[in-house]
Amino acid sequence: MGRGKIEIKKIENATSRQVTFSKRRAGLLKKAQELSILCDAEVALIIFSSTGKLFEFPSSGMKKTLARYNQCSDSSESSLVECDFEMQQVKEVAVLREEIGKLQMAHMHMMGKELLNLSLKELQHLENMLNEGITSVKDRKEKLLLEQLEQSQLKEQCAVRENEILRKQVEDLRGLLPGTERSVTKYLDFHPVERKVSHTKPLLPNLSALFKCTFEKAEHSDTSLHLGLPDIYCKRKAVERTTCSNGDSGSPMPPWA
Repeated sequence: MGRGKIEIKKIENATSRQVTFSKRRAGLLKKAQELSILCDAEVALIIFSSTGKLFEFPSSGMKKTLARYNQCSDSSESSLVECDFEMQQVKEVAVLREEIGKLQMAHMHMMGKELLNLSLKELQHLENMLNEGITSVKDRKEKLLLEQLEQSQLKEQCAVRENEILRKQVEDLRGLLPGTERSVTKYLDFHPVERKVSHTKPLLPNLSALFKCTFEKAEHSDTSLHLGLPDIYCKRKAVERTTCSNGDSGSPMPPWA
């Protein structure tokens, strides 16, 4: 007759539990030893009883086996972490691709394309979005135009100020010139006229003829006597009279005539 099956659960009787523990522990240690010898495997067995006693079987040293176990467990954990990270990245890539596809389709809808599959409600929503976008674009455009207008006005004001400063500097420089030249230049600046080449004779006489007439008039006047001019001036007048009389007789004119 074969042995009947034993139900695997905790044995409530302490004596029976201790007997079962001793038998199965010996069998487990024997199996571990046989496995290490037959298969050339590195086996380490650790057993703690319910009372806290330690039973162990190392085939090639407990510390060496435990160090190897820790190294393998660390590498397996890191590999598991890397695998989880890769799986998470794959999921994120799939989500991003889906979002990119949705954005591309929305862009096509904004451009007025691929509208056949849209319902009436979706088309109305799209129309509202486009109207809002056009309004915001117009507002931004008006704002930029106003800013450019303000900048242009500021530049114009700066140019007017610089023009006034330059005008004052020009007037100060004109103040250093004679009065006739300043008045003529100022008149020409504000009243420009066309310069025409005149082929007629100049209206004003030569300076030499003007001085000659002045001296001739002064010759017949008694102004020098009444003003009490010095003798040098009188002598000069006498010399001029003599030269004028000689000039009438055909002698050359003096340099100052």
